[in-house]
Amino acid sequence: MDSTVRAQPSAAPPGPSALRPPRRLLPPSTTRRQQAVSGWLFIAVPVALFVVFFAIPIVAALVLSLTDYSIIGDFGFVGVENYTRVFGDAFFWVALRNTAYYTALYVPLGIAVALGSALLLNRNARSARIFRTLFYIPVVSSSVATASIWFWLLNPTYGVFNVALGWFGIDGPAWLHESTWAMPAIVVMSVWAGFGANMVIFLGGLQGVPRDLYEAARIDGANAWQQFRHVTLPGISRVMFLVSTLQIIGAFQVFDQAYILTKGGPGNSTVTLVYYIFDRGFDSLEMGYASALSFVLFLIIMVFSLINARINRVGE
Repeated sequence: MDSTVRAQPSAAPPGPSALRPPRRLLPPSTTRRQQAVSGWLFIAVPVALFVVFFAIPIVAALVLSLTDYSIIGDFGFVGVENYTRVFGDAFFWVALRNTAYYTALYVPLGIAVALGSALLLNRNARSARIFRTLFYIPVVSSSVATASIWFWLLNPTYGVFNVALGWFGIDGPAWLHESTWAMPAIVVMSVWAGFGANMVIFLGGLQGVPRDLYEAARIDGANAWQQFRHVTLPGISRVMFLVSTLQIIGAFQVFDQAYILTKGGPGNSTVTLVYYIFDRGFDSLEMGYASALSFVLFLIIMVFSLINARINRVGE
């Protein structure tokens, strides 16, 4: 019999986890409270910025629209007198007519140019990427610089447009000095300056349309126009709604182009609603009336945006 005593293996020393006290779980109510506090702290800065730079100015403008505030001197409460004055203001209707005319030209032309450019550049070729960049440059350019360039292009004597028309024996008009051509000239400049942003949006929508749908349409014998009508347009319907809404809002807020190029002329043919608001507020110092005009413009934009939403909903 083997009398040798075998040594028993010694137990391993306890690890750090064994020495650590058990973790106490917080009650569910405390956890939810901490999550709520963290969430409010996370959105505190955006909410503060929204209140300071958006909500408070809107409330202040609404209050001013009910007064005869004119920057200098005392002011009093006049109620809805400023709003009733709008409907009897003949110059307001002139500005509204000019703005509606600008919108009717700018919105469809801007959408057509932006969508057409996106269709042509919807490919991965290097040349397409270069043209995308070139087309987007006017968007980030200063409106003053853009207007200065177009003021030279539209010059009736030595402007590029009239010089080119002269090559074909056409006597070009005085673009910015004739009531008939001033607003269309501003529309063309605005489309050129802003279509790059909408082109990028349309490119994103086009790249989201499944390629399989085009292959199926080609197999069924659809030509290019039928593919565009039955595949592309339904595939970018939501993008089309976004772009058209942005175009409508931007059209009713047009100001820089008319102010820099024509100063509202000739014959008040390019006075827009925002230009008129600027004139009442800063030239005539009628801040109360200008504030009322601003809210009327807001209502007009909202109505046309709702109409556009309705049209797009019916189209879908």
